[in-house]
Amino acid sequence: MADPALPRRRRRRTAAAGDPARVFAALGEPARLRIVSRLCDAGPLSIARLTEGARVSRQAVTKHLHALEQAGLVQGGRAGREQIWALRPERLGDAQRYLDRISQQWDEALQRLQAFVEDDGPA
Repeated sequence: MADPALPRRRRRRTAAAGDPARVFAALGEPARLRIVSRLCDAGPLSIARLTEGARVSRQAVTKHLHALEQAGLVQGGRAGREQIWALRPERLGDAQRYLDRISQQWDEALQRLQAFVEDDGPA
């Protein structure tokens, strides 16, 4: 669902909810991870605010924001002359659920291995 604090804007194609690979690929870039972290801490921010204290240009931040938007992690909208960007926390929830599922599969595989070793171990 769109953030009501952000103005409406033309929709770009974003990753499908069932596609965690794009989320992990986007978060795998350190600058993008820092942007997501800032949006988590501070809430919606303009590009100017996201660029403050960073060692990258506004153009670089904008490029990273568009990659995060394509992964469905952020959404942007205009507020006057500024472009405001907000985190879409549901996509982080999707990634967490995917990691939880993988963790559960590993736990089950390790339990099967443990049972096999204990049952077939030396007598």
